[in-house]
Amino acid sequence: MARGKKHTAEQIVSLLRQIEVAVANGKTTPVACRENGITEQTYYRWRKEYGGLQVDQARRLKELEQENTKLKRLVSELSLEKLVLKDIASGNF
Repeated sequence: MARGKKHTAEQIVSLLRQIEVAVANGKTTPVACRENGITEQTYYRWRKEYGGLQVDQARRLKELEQENTKLKRLVSELSLEKLVLKDIASGNF
């Protein structure tokens, strides 16, 4: 895989399962990761974030993370607008 390529949550959960099966069948983790086109570091990072999730749960997690990012951005913009309006109302512009 090309460096920086984005995987969907479903793909990540699927890859994690494939690696777990390969390890259960006697392969080492580094070999199983290499065969699936990811680094061992990526495997452990993904396992920490997605380990134990079902595909639909991983999809929902990503959706909630995206929604949370949008909401944080909106709150930030509204807070900034509020400060600007306060400054204008108090004559400090």
